[in-house]
Amino acid sequence: MLTRPAKPGASLRLEASFPDNASELCGTANGRNRPGCYDAAMPIIGHFRSLNRVQRNTFSACFLGWTLDAFDFFLLTFCLKAIAATFHVGVKQVAEAVFWTLVMRPVGAFLFGLMAEKYGRRPTLMLNIVAFSFFELASAFAPTLHSFLVCRALFGIAMGGVWGVGAALALETLPPAGRGFFSGLLQEGYVVGNLLAALLFGLLFPHLHGTGMYTNWRIMFMVGTLPVLLAFYLRFSVDESPAWLAGQQRLTEKSKPSLTPAILLANIRGLLGYLPIFLFLIVLMAAFTSFSHGTQDLYPTFLLDHGLSEGHVGLIAAIANIGALLGGVFCGSISEKFGRRKSIIVAALLAIPMVPLWAWSHSMAALAAGGFLVQFMVQGAWGIIPAHLNELSPGPVRAILPGFAYQLGNLLSSRNAVFQEEYAMRHNGGSLNVALSGTVVLVALTVAVITALGPEAKGADLS
Repeated sequence: MLTRPAKPGASLRLEASFPDNASELCGTANGRNRPGCYDAAMPIIGHFRSLNRVQRNTFSACFLGWTLDAFDFFLLTFCLKAIAATFHVGVKQVAEAVFWTLVMRPVGAFLFGLMAEKYGRRPTLMLNIVAFSFFELASAFAPTLHSFLVCRALFGIAMGGVWGVGAALALETLPPAGRGFFSGLLQEGYVVGNLLAALLFGLLFPHLHGTGMYTNWRIMFMVGTLPVLLAFYLRFSVDESPAWLAGQQRLTEKSKPSLTPAILLANIRGLLGYLPIFLFLIVLMAAFTSFSHGTQDLYPTFLLDHGLSEGHVGLIAAIANIGALLGGVFCGSISEKFGRRKSIIVAALLAIPMVPLWAWSHSMAALAAGGFLVQFMVQGAWGIIPAHLNELSPGPVRAILPGFAYQLGNLLSSRNAVFQEEYAMRHNGGSLNVALSGTVVLVALTVAVITALGPEAKGADLS
């Protein structure tokens, strides 16, 4: 809790609860920050030094879960043209796989969210990781486009649960001090996954020349099964959310029924009890997912259509994702000072002036600079979202509501890539620059307006 300074000029102090029930007031001890305390001037390493071992392990596992989930998703976006060639169809037909992945994510968010409320965040996240790794491998062996689309839909269910469960586990374990910084870094696990996919595509894909079940894109998807190893780390190195454990202690055995259809219905009614904030978050996340997927999913295809090699496409995408990573951490951190809403609005609007460099340049250097700047702003706004959504979500539904709203927003924007490709084919001779540019301008304004109209709960107690 915040404690009023004893006299002008004194520092605010903040008390944070830890899993071992120990807590300390912020300040200095022997010239060093005490554990769990936040200092806005801290460098990145200082934020991590403020955590205890349990908190560091938990955050690392949740970050890696979201990273590797995104890695598996973005392998698809880099391989759209190669998959289309294998199945003898156009890119638009393969882009339906992106649609089916996104459209099924709300199902996973709801089901895995329920499991996280009943059985705990940690075991649910472990199951999530095993599931999306399995369906990534199944995608590699899909013999037809139809079976490939089915595998990607099932992958979408597994992918849908990771963000909400992981964010709840991380943010309920971390102290409230510095939450903006850790929110930004946690969200950028998605960007790091994209970065890893870009690097793998640029470094490995050009050297793969197999046929049949060893076609280049299939090998890439086989590599995408490696995240399953993270489940072992979760099993042996990560503790359960202290907030969830505290909640379980308050429940009697009689009040902890199994996940029956009646309980599922009761949970749906529970969500409806928070309908106004639930609907607002869905609309907000529809705008946000259009912002990210509208600038990422078809951008590798746009670069390949420019005549760039796979290696150059991977390099530009990697540079863009470095910008995204820095933007997410930076904007997440400054949201502690300037507030969640204001930081989101500024970051979103600053993406618009970057569009000419990003979508209308012709040199590799200019395209890389444009990618860096646009993704700095897009993911800068996104970096604030984990904290913003969890702070706005009521405690009884925190493992379900943020992730479910996020994935329902994905559902509303799930045909974004298909629409962009179709517009390019019909109105712009197949070139994606107009579709990409229009998406950024329209969606950035939408994100800013919706955010401005919504509430803020910076610093809310997540225990």
